[in-house]
Amino acid sequence: MKKLIGAMLACLMAGSLMAAAPEITNSTGGLKSERGATDLVTEDTAAPLKNFRKDGAPYDRQYMHQPPLIPHDIRNYEVDTKVNKCLACHSFKNASAMKAPKISPTHFETRDGMTLGEVSPRRYFCLQCHVPQADAKPLVENTFKPVEALN
Repeated sequence: MKKLIGAMLACLMAGSLMAAAPEITNSTGGLKSERGATDLVTEDTAAPLKNFRKDGAPYDRQYMHQPPLIPHDIRNYEVDTKVNKCLACHSFKNASAMKAPKISPTHFETRDGMTLGEVSPRRYFCLQCHVPQADAKPLVENTFKPVEALN
């Protein structure tokens, strides 16, 4: 009896997966890629980034503790274990001369609250939290409202 029920459940699950498969792969009525009809295999160069504004006033934050957004293009910025291009402008040493915001003092703290003389390894890879912002229409309809205290 248990084997029969298990087999019936397996058939039902397999049937529901097969029923959903045509929708996922159907190019005329199923899910659509934001890339359009571009083939991933044949594309050899990245599309140019558009709508980045020139360096200017920082973008407003939309929620509490939101990392600041990057108001400029970062294509070809090198950020790896040996080099961090962001620090060329945003380090305490260079920020004033470059007229860039200084990196937050919180980026010099360890998980245990100990202050370091250099950027903490857990905060070194800036693009984990900070992202460039483009002036673009939302991809999907959005009714988001920022926190009133931030307006």
